[in-house]
Amino acid sequence: MALLNSVISWIIKKRMYQIGLFLKYPHEVQQEWFKKLISQASDTEWGRTYDYKSIKTFEEYRERVPISTYESLKPFIDRTRAGEQNILWPTEIKWYAKSSGTTSEKSKFIPVSKQAIEDCHLKGGKDLLSLYLNSHPESLIFDGKSIAMGGSNRVNQVNSEAYYVGDLSAILIQNLPFWVEMQRTPNLAVTLMEEWEEKIEMMAEITMEQDVTKIAGVPSWTMVLMKKVLELSGKENIKEVWPNLEVFFWGGVNFEPYRKQFDSLIGNQSINYWQTYNASEGFFGIQDRAGADDLLLMLDYGVFYEFLPMDQIDEESPRTLGLHEVKLGVNYALIISTNAGLWRYQIGDTIIFTSLQPHRIKVSGRTKNFINAVGEELIIDNADKAIAIACEKCEVSV
Repeated sequence: MALLNSVISWIIKKRMYQIGLFLKYPHEVQQEWFKKLISQASDTEWGRTYDYKSIKTFEEYRERVPISTYESLKPFIDRTRAGEQNILWPTEIKWYAKSSGTTSEKSKFIPVSKQAIEDCHLKGGKDLLSLYLNSHPESLIFDGKSIAMGGSNRVNQVNSEAYYVGDLSAILIQNLPFWVEMQRTPNLAVTLMEEWEEKIEMMAEITMEQDVTKIAGVPSWTMVLMKKVLELSGKENIKEVWPNLEVFFWGGVNFEPYRKQFDSLIGNQSINYWQTYNASEGFFGIQDRAGADDLLLMLDYGVFYEFLPMDQIDEESPRTLGLHEVKLGVNYALIISTNAGLWRYQIGDTIIFTSLQPHRIKVSGRTKNFINAVGEELIIDNADKAIAIACEKCEVSV
């Protein structure tokens, strides 16, 4: 345990210094990543098509390269999955995060390069711990075990070339560093089981005998696990099972509709709820202050950001904004270029800036769930708040 605490302490101190740099020089850091991404991809098929070698400025990039969707990039991704390389990104792509939500396909396969795993997703996980522990220096979360609510993972064979497909959480679990592996419960075989009902049963049986101090996952499945643990243990609340449970790291949805149910399941002693913004396409934001409902936009993860005002979303030639051009309180569609070969990719999320020094955001909804027929500008965040208020007034839960 002493070695683990020394390693963690070193990581935290190093990263808080680096985070401080992009907080102080946000535009310079983003410009540096823009140049690096363009340079690295200049000899790919995509880079040659748009002559990345001649692109010197964001303005040139914005004018020359079209905004992408999954449907427009799908032919290039399919070729990569069939074994071709150097199409969208110069290094070999062996991992694909399977995600639902396209208009024409049941699933989409988001390429995840080695650089994206190491310099974005795993780096985001380390920063999550760094920012949490920086706000809670008295924390004891490494004195016990952690639960990660991961998805399933399997290997596909295509043209004699193996590539890996799974939920992003499962991909990350398979690539975690040793010191994280030491703390996880249950083992990898159970965590990555495909049959969810059987997995929840086994996870509950194993973890209810462990000293769990931290949980990471989406609220819905975490709640299912907690209920199963209480059912099998016969306890009244989770704190009776895991008395040292300190924090729940969550993301992917609005937590407010779940908060009351979590409080009820956990018992009288409260725990910390800590938010992240981690999608298949990249790790974008982390809560950096206790009690905050917004996220620090992470600027040094191999992701170059653009922001499309929602009032231009249906225009034929919309003009995106760079980080230096955004304003507070405006709904923007998030556009990203990444170290996995997603170029000017519209991921479908909308965000609002709550602060510009430093750059903090809130996820306000989805581009397809934005209604503005007569100027009402209704977004998912409005609906979630309305549901939460209705639940409180009517004393019900959803």
